[in-house]
Amino acid sequence: MKPKKLKQEILEKCKELGVPLVGFAPVERWAHPPEELPNTFPEWIPEEFWPQSIYPEVKTVIVIGLPVQLPIVETAPSIYYHELYKTVNALLDQKAYEIANFLTEKGYPSIYLPRDGYGDIEILLKKPLAFFSHKHAAYLAGLGSFGQNNVILTPEYGPRVRFTSIFTTAEIKPDPIKIKDLCTRCMRCVTSCPVNAIPVDDKVKGEFPPPIDKITCATRSKKLRKEYQAPCGICIKVCPVGEDRKIFNREDMAIYSDNERFKKYKRAWKHVRKYGSGD
Repeated sequence: MKPKKLKQEILEKCKELGVPLVGFAPVERWAHPPEELPNTFPEWIPEEFWPQSIYPEVKTVIVIGLPVQLPIVETAPSIYYHELYKTVNALLDQKAYEIANFLTEKGYPSIYLPRDGYGDIEILLKKPLAFFSHKHAAYLAGLGSFGQNNVILTPEYGPRVRFTSIFTTAEIKPDPIKIKDLCTRCMRCVTSCPVNAIPVDDKVKGEFPPPIDKITCATRSKKLRKEYQAPCGICIKVCPVGEDRKIFNREDMAIYSDNERFKKYKRAWKHVRKYGSGD
């Protein structure tokens, strides 16, 4: 099958599966990062984390993304967001599995990757890395740029997206890197983090921000999991980037302040947080 036709069939399959974000990255981008990437890095991804180090036959990484709905994220930390997170994760695994099988049946052996590559938060506290980074895959597939909180920002949903990847032996035309640095450096994620895990720095736009304190972040997640409130979600709900803000009428960032005009929203969030989980 011609690569152009195969790519179109994959896009149609993703549309059929209800996947709004899809990107294609050749494995060469891990070894030779494109010059037009929106962020510059002091250190690049170690070779052991490259897709070709995990599945040597892979030629293309297909990245898919599903949004987490902003009004639900705004209740975080809560049982509501906890359940949404689980639902999106399960859907990502299922859809990536289906896409991998779809390609394999067409004669291009393919495998899906789990949306998370760790078994439990206790593992992350000892070794705060997964065996493959979907964030970097989405970045190299042209889907977004890195924000101050080290999360991928997309034009469509800001950081409110979950990603996973499919490794395929098919050689598919890559998507261009068109996105610029989307982070506004407003520092809302920094000042809103309840455990101060996101460092402040003097980096300019286009430079990768310093790594967050993963252990501190994971420790908070451990506490929230015991209360059925994980993940935290605060740094992604206060990010001003994303067209979803316009869709949900959340463009006025004063909604997260003590502004009296938004009392009804705060009452709603407080109500949700009171029930179904620890506090």
